[in-house]
Amino acid sequence: MSGQLYDGIGEAFEGFKTLPLARYGEVPGVLGLVGDVRGKTVLDLASGTGFYSREFKRRGASDVLGVDISGATVDAARSLEDRDPLGVRYEVGDVAELRAFEEPFDLAVGVQLFDYADGVATVERMCRAVHRSLVPGAEFFVFGQNPDFRFDGPSLAKYGFLCASLGEETEVGPRVRITALLDPPISFEANPPSREVYEKSLRAAGFDEVTWVPLEISPEGLGAYDEGFWDDLAANPPLTMLRCRA
Repeated sequence: MSGQLYDGIGEAFEGFKTLPLARYGEVPGVLGLVGDVRGKTVLDLASGTGFYSREFKRRGASDVLGVDISGATVDAARSLEDRDPLGVRYEVGDVAELRAFEEPFDLAVGVQLFDYADGVATVERMCRAVHRSLVPGAEFFVFGQNPDFRFDGPSLAKYGFLCASLGEETEVGPRVRITALLDPPISFEANPPSREVYEKSLRAAGFDEVTWVPLEISPEGLGAYDEGFWDDLAANPPLTMLRCRA
């Protein structure tokens, strides 16, 4: 896998979190799923510019390491850390080739981690690398594209994103183009895994209690828009979460 996909985005990646679906769905969903991190060590994989890494540290994590394949986004994360030091560490790394750590982590998080794997074998290597990086019984939390999303449904534009099929089915899953409706818009191609690839790869790596968790809009988000605004999203959720245990 290549880090070039995000190298041209840099700190613009932070803007994703301001869009309605991310602000009122992804962010509260991920933080709610992970729960209390006080005193825990956290491995944030596909950490991007460090949005969640910083938030976990603010919420009391004892140590947070963010790992991302893109040198540009890691540079942006370190720049943000320099401006507002929290003690978060970052490094460039491919999760499929993740280095061994001296001390395993209490939990791991992967937001859009698997969406760019070039094959099932890569997904499996990533899962094994995460598993060996965790203490026994630790949880791994995943956020990504919903394998059941229907591309012929209503547009997601009012939620800040577009998701279109590229008409190609790979062994991992369908190839898609995701567009974040920033100014200017940012588009990138992804290859989110199917439900079967996720579950088989995680279990083969040694994870169990693999549980899918629907993404819900926060009460704040429900109150921020007119009734019915989120109906299209509820009828065809584009994103989902899952949790499993090492």
